[in-house]
Amino acid sequence: MIPGFEQLVEARIKKAQEEGAFDDLPGAGKPLNVEDDANIPEDLRLAYKILKNADCLPPELTLRKEIRTTEDLLEGITDTKTKYKTLKRLNFLIMKLNSMRSGSVVFDIPQRYHADLVDRIEHGES
Repeated sequence: MIPGFEQLVEARIKKAQEEGAFDDLPGAGKPLNVEDDANIPEDLRLAYKILKNADCLPPELTLRKEIRTTEDLLEGITDTKTKYKTLKRLNFLIMKLNSMRSGSVVFDIPQRYHADLVDRIEHGES
């Protein structure tokens, strides 16, 4: 800033503070909610902020939320038929999420077959 202009701005801010102009601001006395966007490329930050404010999530995050919800639902199901149907749905969602990635298979989320098959064999279910 221009040195003279900077002094003028500082003087006006100080005068406004003394007059109490900033006392009734919303969130006064509370910590600022500063978001860390250092990991987002600079040219995408504004677009991401607009999408976030519009409550839009990328498809991958939407799928992850649906997977977590389905896993939570699966934990509470006792009926074998319903549990199997929900498990098929969960595996479909996981497969869909894994197919969206363009990376190593090592980072894929494993589907939920193994533990359930072992459980069925141990309890003699067919």
